[in-house]
Amino acid sequence: MTGSSEAPVVVTGATGRLGGRVARRLAERGVAQRLLVRSPERAPALPGATVVPGGYGDRDAVLRGLSGARTVFMVSASESADRISQHRAFVDAAVEAGVEHLVYVSFFGAAPDAVFTLARDHFHTEEHIRGRGLAHTFLRDNFYAELVPDLVGADGVIRGPAGQGRTAFVAQDDIADAAAAVLAGPDDHAGAVYDLTGPESLTLDAAAAILSEQQGRTVTYRSETVEEAYASRASYGAPRWQLDAWVSTYTAIAAGQLDGVTGAVARLTGRAATPLAEVLAVRGGA
Repeated sequence: MTGSSEAPVVVTGATGRLGGRVARRLAERGVAQRLLVRSPERAPALPGATVVPGGYGDRDAVLRGLSGARTVFMVSASESADRISQHRAFVDAAVEAGVEHLVYVSFFGAAPDAVFTLARDHFHTEEHIRGRGLAHTFLRDNFYAELVPDLVGADGVIRGPAGQGRTAFVAQDDIADAAAAVLAGPDDHAGAVYDLTGPESLTLDAAAAILSEQQGRTVTYRSETVEEAYASRASYGAPRWQLDAWVSTYTAIAAGQLDGVTGAVARLTGRAATPLAEVLAVRGGA
């Protein structure tokens, strides 16, 4: 069953990497959509799409943007100390606006006691969505494959307290294809939780070897202690919550909480998930 032909799908985050991909795929499918974005001038111009301004914390703007919509694709807000509050405000506004189904981009292993601190934010957002009685679908993405090169320092070294833990890095294109499939027929996915992963679970040593081949230079992984990780990042002057998020990216890997490959991408898209090497080849390895 597909969504209502009269009501557009609302897509948030369409100026970003994931939301923009989803919006383009819905346009290709001929799905009418409304792009709810903080910066309308940066929104993509797509057939069948209208652009409306609104940030998660702006209740009146969100109510206008969601008015008449049945299904909403909710990308998480930018990392911040009050992100959970922003998410709750948006969900409450969605309920008030009469939205029926929320498709939320969550995180692999979302739990109240997850090692990765931001995964806890996603758990609390999921719980709030459930508590408000909305039909929902949660897309729990593993770490983005496209961001692996950003882990490498200027000296070609990935540093962090990940030990020999593994991560099933997932391509943003795979997530977008999965999301578009859900949004094209949301009723078929009501109440579903999909763990979206790549086709292989890799150590950071293995990821470094793939990067070395793609970039034509030597990239290595060097394990840090937790204390070393905090010390090496202290010079950025980031607030404590941000430091905790950065370091727990690696400690979550060490704890095995990002390990495990699922077939959710294949089930939703009809094709296999994309290997890290292929994702990096498209990106140019940089």
